[in-house]
Amino acid sequence: MRDLKVPAERHPEKAKNPSTARVKKPDWIRVKAPGGKGYAETHKIMRDNGLVTVCEEAGCPNVGECWSQGHATMMIMGEVCTRACTFCNIATGKPPEDLDVFEPGRVASAVKKLGLNHVVITSVDRDDVEDGGAEHFAQTIRAVRQQSPSTTIEILTPDFIRCAPEALEVVVAAKPDVFNHNLETVPGLYPEVRPGARYFHSLRLLQRVKELDPTMFTKSGIMVGLGENRQSVMQVMEDMRAADIDFLTIGQYLQPTPKHHAIDRFVTPDEFKAYEKSAYGKGFLMVSATPLTRSSYHAGDDFAQLRAARLEKLGKA
Repeated sequence: MRDLKVPAERHPEKAKNPSTARVKKPDWIRVKAPGGKGYAETHKIMRDNGLVTVCEEAGCPNVGECWSQGHATMMIMGEVCTRACTFCNIATGKPPEDLDVFEPGRVASAVKKLGLNHVVITSVDRDDVEDGGAEHFAQTIRAVRQQSPSTTIEILTPDFIRCAPEALEVVVAAKPDVFNHNLETVPGLYPEVRPGARYFHSLRLLQRVKELDPTMFTKSGIMVGLGENRQSVMQVMEDMRAADIDFLTIGQYLQPTPKHHAIDRFVTPDEFKAYEKSAYGKGFLMVSATPLTRSSYHAGDDFAQLRAARLEKLGKA
């Protein structure tokens, strides 16, 4: 993994925040350090193709496991985000470059070299681009389809909050297999956790995807341990089902640096199991709720289960 810059350089908006004490991780949240042949091979393919991954930029705890299996989540549109979410470790500020017109082709090349059956493609927020990067997403989807026709594609998009409605339509028209946009947290924590985003706009975005293409799978996720309570998480589940979201992910928030949003608590594995049971009871086709769950963690296996769940539901109907 690339060395993380000090907060003053990587997160200038957080540099003046008071530092919070690091909380010791419980045994159930600890993972092995990345390494090994598979990890090295994945790392080389990413570097040879000049690609950025959210696995590295966001400091994902599962990078060692995923990369050892040749699974990497591509992050397009650069490595500097125009938002300043207090939980996120991706560098923030004004992106130094325009969108790279050759990036979709490089992503497609890497997907082919890795031999991925399922790929997750995400991005930074690019509020400096008129369509928020919608056409860039669409071009990347088409490039992957051309080089790896059998690969299923999952995208994790920004909220396109400053864009015309047509931006979302461009992405949906490119036909990803899964459209993911994370709500990240409960609405009451948005002002401090997701400044610049709007909870009900994000919900409406996912609902609109279903209106544009009812066959497209939709997915969203939240972190817990930020200061929410169980009742507020239950309400988010209800809101997601009202927007016809198929797949829910819930994972533990991990504080990237002392300048980021403080961890309120570590949610126990039993609590995650209870969330999973409740979510299935509310009608989600697929639920992943564990301390180490992340949007793209085991995404390929989860997608196979998601398809199977839909077929079973249609069969019963």
